[in-house]
Amino acid sequence: MFNYKKVSIIGCGNVGMTAAYAMVLEGIADELVLVSRHRQDAIGEELDLQHGMTFLTKTKIKATDNYQDIVNSTVVVITAGAAQNPGETRLDLTQKNTAIISEIIPQIVYHAPNAIILMVSNPVDILTYKAYQLANLPKGRIFGTGTTLDTARYRFHLSEFLHVNPKSIHAYILGEHGDSSFPVIAGANIGGQPLSTYPGFSTQRAEKAYLNTRNAAYKIIESKGATYYGIGAVILHIVRTILRDEKSILPVSVPLHQYFGHSGVALSVPCVIGKDGVEQILEIKLSWEEKQNLEKSVKALKKYL
Repeated sequence: MFNYKKVSIIGCGNVGMTAAYAMVLEGIADELVLVSRHRQDAIGEELDLQHGMTFLTKTKIKATDNYQDIVNSTVVVITAGAAQNPGETRLDLTQKNTAIISEIIPQIVYHAPNAIILMVSNPVDILTYKAYQLANLPKGRIFGTGTTLDTARYRFHLSEFLHVNPKSIHAYILGEHGDSSFPVIAGANIGGQPLSTYPGFSTQRAEKAYLNTRNAAYKIIESKGATYYGIGAVILHIVRTILRDEKSILPVSVPLHQYFGHSGVALSVPCVIGKDGVEQILEIKLSWEEKQNLEKSVKALKKYL
């Protein structure tokens, strides 16, 4: 069992199954466990994924409604919970999804006490902090996808007018995965050149890119009912980063302990991700205005804690 990579996904809705499909296509895990309250539905997903194995790297897949099956998981991904409906903010989901998480976390800690727990369900920042309080695990072992997707969206929209591959744009969206998020321009760069001095950059264009980013989920939900491809790719990337111990820097949601003076809340800041989860939290350069935006995000989230 040495270095056996087992990933368990709690919740087999659109997000959970898109992530599962992405992991199976890439073959990053030896075993994939799909945990659902509705086992019969999950069995259908299991069979559908298994039937593609002829063309893919072998992955053992198991559908279950029993948490005992997550024993020895390397990573547990939580996507269970009510989805965001048209007109709702992520924070509107707080009460019902907090109740769901309160049932799930003790089961994970009991059956897979050594796993890294990745929170995806919304509002991800609130639920990450609640899970952190419930689990009582070492720092870094529980964190949320946070603004990793927002950052990917922002880099994509910046790339549209800068005509540079998004992978070469090092700019973050930090804070809440929601309406109080904010872009960081002070330390952003492209190939070592400050973003603010890059040819084609303007404050107005950057603001438009941010607004497109912030409103993206609302637009997608209004159009097709849910977002799952983008977040599915984010989950794949984070899980791969953990399993391969890549030490990548990603803006994920973590409980803060005197981060620019803030504590008692979880939100997204740049972190080094490896086999032990969040292995380091980075204090990057922020302008005075960006520090104010960080404080606003903290205050917005603390209202729900």
